[in-house]
Amino acid sequence: MPQGQPTEVPKDGLTTRQRRNRPLLMLHTGEMKGKSTSAFGMALRGWNQGWDIGVFQFVKSAKWKVGEESAFKALGRLHEETGEGGAVEWHKMGEGWSWSRKQGTEEDHASAALEGWHEIQRRLNTERHGFYVLDEFTYPLHWGWIDVDEVVGTLADRPGHQHVVITGRYAPQKLIDAADLVVEMTKVKHPMDAGQKGQRGIEW
Repeated sequence: MPQGQPTEVPKDGLTTRQRRNRPLLMLHTGEMKGKSTSAFGMALRGWNQGWDIGVFQFVKSAKWKVGEESAFKALGRLHEETGEGGAVEWHKMGEGWSWSRKQGTEEDHASAALEGWHEIQRRLNTERHGFYVLDEFTYPLHWGWIDVDEVVGTLADRPGHQHVVITGRYAPQKLIDAADLVVEMTKVKHPMDAGQKGQRGIEW
């Protein structure tokens, strides 16, 4: 697509402006790091546009503090105090949600993840956020905890102007087919291959 020109203009009945501004379903998958980081970068752009940001982390523990979480919560406070940017909500396993990852069986975790998805469905239906990050959401889909067809149908039928970005490895093919933008992170080289541990400011 040289200079931003599409190779073919779709026959969808939309004007250029309508097509340009339609809400997107985006997917960051693959084996390499950077999937969540890229999604949070998109959310940062959305915050700057004044969009309401909703982040939902499905695998990371509540005890695992990522730098983006602290930064976005600070941006949320800035919005509350000054009106700059957009509102921010950040939810993850173990932080005020009954779908938190607790000690228990796989069935417990599956039920909890499904409840979390149902909360996201409710928010989509009421157009609660302008930009959703469903971080590591591919895993409960891959494990069969949440029905892929239901997810694809809900996202396809979401009302209004709500962007959604999903991250994680092992993305189901049906989700890949439904997405407007799909990125696969492929590893060429990683310092951990040479025995280096993750470090502050790079991994978290």
